[in-house]
Amino acid sequence: MEKNDVVTVVCSALGTQGEGIAKKDGVTLFVPGLLPGERADVRVLKVKGAVAYGKLAEVHTPAEVRVRPKCAVFGRCGGCQLQHLKYHTQLKFKTELVRETLRKIAGLRADVAPCERGEKDYGYRNKLQLPVGRQNGENIVGFYAERSHRIVPTQACPLHGEWAAALIAALLKFMEKCGLDGYDEETGTGQVRHIVVRELKKKYIVTLVVTVPELKGIDYLFFLLDDIFPEYSFWLNINTSRSNVIFGETFRLLKGEGFYACQDGGISYEVGPQTFVQVNDAVRAKLYDRALSFAEHEDTVIDCYAGGGLLTAKFAQKCKKAYGIEIVKEAHACAEKLRSENGLANMENLCGRVEDLLAGVLERERDALVVLDPPRAGVAREVLRLLMQRDVGRIVMISCDPATLARDLGILTGALAESETGELVKTEPPAGKYRIVTVEPFDMFPQTRHVETFAVLERK
Repeated sequence: MEKNDVVTVVCSALGTQGEGIAKKDGVTLFVPGLLPGERADVRVLKVKGAVAYGKLAEVHTPAEVRVRPKCAVFGRCGGCQLQHLKYHTQLKFKTELVRETLRKIAGLRADVAPCERGEKDYGYRNKLQLPVGRQNGENIVGFYAERSHRIVPTQACPLHGEWAAALIAALLKFMEKCGLDGYDEETGTGQVRHIVVRELKKKYIVTLVVTVPELKGIDYLFFLLDDIFPEYSFWLNINTSRSNVIFGETFRLLKGEGFYACQDGGISYEVGPQTFVQVNDAVRAKLYDRALSFAEHEDTVIDCYAGGGLLTAKFAQKCKKAYGIEIVKEAHACAEKLRSENGLANMENLCGRVEDLLAGVLERERDALVVLDPPRAGVAREVLRLLMQRDVGRIVMISCDPATLARDLGILTGALAESETGELVKTEPPAGKYRIVTVEPFDMFPQTRHVETFAVLERK
């Protein structure tokens, strides 16, 4: 098998990225868009030893679970991987993905519950984040292609509300009329880098990321946005760095209140342009309710990576005491305001790294329930060591990446041991202090390969 060959294969399974897997002449071929059971022609793009990567050319026998994608750029945009797969089969795939990832990375054979679905499989996202660039002398707005920073021009995204298409059109119209250029990562030229929008129950926070402190004609953009959003705030963020970081340090509020108050389960909370909120409101509610079910009224809870404090507040509402630890200053400020406005005297918010603050809280609260909801990189190794050293009785984990979840669960259960060089190696049987109580996937991200997973551990 060589590059540019067209081979006929039969798909046997889906890989962790949602791609089809087939074997041909002793080579394992990975093909995005190919589904199990399908016979198809595939053009080979790359061969490396016994592994190859291909592009789907023609499907001869479509699978019964194949459906027509709703998005015009599906397969080119890197945002979705599963729009061609019936939704109930997506749920089965994600259940199996979590189970197999735990087994392959950590050697854990855990019972994994069926993936919990949301209310919507399209139009569910409350946050839109789009890079802005130039292509062939024209401004473009879209999403990055898979594993690249090449922008795929996009007119609409079915994962968001109908406002997304109107926003994209308005931004391009504004840039053309005012002579503004999209950003070029290679040269560092261009004034407009990103547009980010957060939807909060029909209120919107719009942030335009630019390279200059002032934009001419900004009132014209407001004129266009006034027809799209019933109520919105507009922030200008200045980012002059040559990095891939979306936001710079400087935010300027040009229109609206800047921060909006929301209600969730009787708790009022505030969200700003940098505040972390789960992107799927309906699934977030289910996930948080599940976490709360493992806390008792007499418990003290330490919520690590707490964001704007919503989950911390829910624990405070139910339990004796709740601490929230968060490094982002804006999110910490929102959590403080939430605590004050909801009269939660038993909620205490700490601003800083979990690695620096958790030990001090555990010193005071030795029987606390610890909640870990880290970013995609997972829990810091020193935090996991601390939990084991302090003999924390119960740990609740919320993870957006099955691979880092498997690593962290492996360390806590002893299925993975740290060598003298810092590498993790599998051990059999697991000799750690913790056992897994439950592992439950939640489909926070329909149509994509991503899955949120809830897990609980208790000390043996």
